[in-house]
Amino acid sequence: MTGRATITWYFDTISPFAWIALPAIEAMSARQPVILAPVVLGAVLAHWGSVGPAELPPKRLHTYRLSQFCADRAGLPLRYPPRHPFRSLEVQRLLTALGATPAAVRTAFAFIWQEGRDPGEPQEFAALCERLGVADYEELVAAQDARTALRATTEAATAAGIFGVPTLRIGGEIFWGSDAMPMAEAYLACPGLFDGGEMARLASIPAAVERRR
Repeated sequence: MTGRATITWYFDTISPFAWIALPAIEAMSARQPVILAPVVLGAVLAHWGSVGPAELPPKRLHTYRLSQFCADRAGLPLRYPPRHPFRSLEVQRLLTALGATPAAVRTAFAFIWQEGRDPGEPQEFAALCERLGVADYEELVAAQDARTALRATTEAATAAGIFGVPTLRIGGEIFWGSDAMPMAEAYLACPGLFDGGEMARLASIPAAVERRR
């Protein structure tokens, strides 16, 4: 069954955890098709009335330290850009216009998270475009109607229940965060992972208290 399930990876290059998850996504892609889907994290968070971890002052440094720790432990080079959060919208449109090919996605992530460069800076974004072989960003985005396409992908993601990035969607199941990749692999190996025992009971637990907004 899982061999026929559509597998989609939703990401925003603003997320260091997406860079951390990328090697696992690439390994999975070597075995079966995985659609790489750029989305706008800000729009996803706004849809659910949520905020990003870097928007909560006490959580910001913890998140940065955790991502650095996870990358170091995995042997993955990670260097934060000089500013974070940075503006990633143009990068997401650029990748959408390029068809979000694996090579383009890796190039963009490495530029930001391996080299520690800020694509929100005009000169740096121009350097990224050059590296991706894009001579005229505006022309490419207009020709591919990337603005509309990125908006549509983001809206489709929230409609599918995506609430953050990175998120891997296998059929109707979602796996959020780089730390959920082992569970996604387990689900691919055993599609009945959530069907029995405590896993099955989790889906029917009601909320006893709801916080007022």
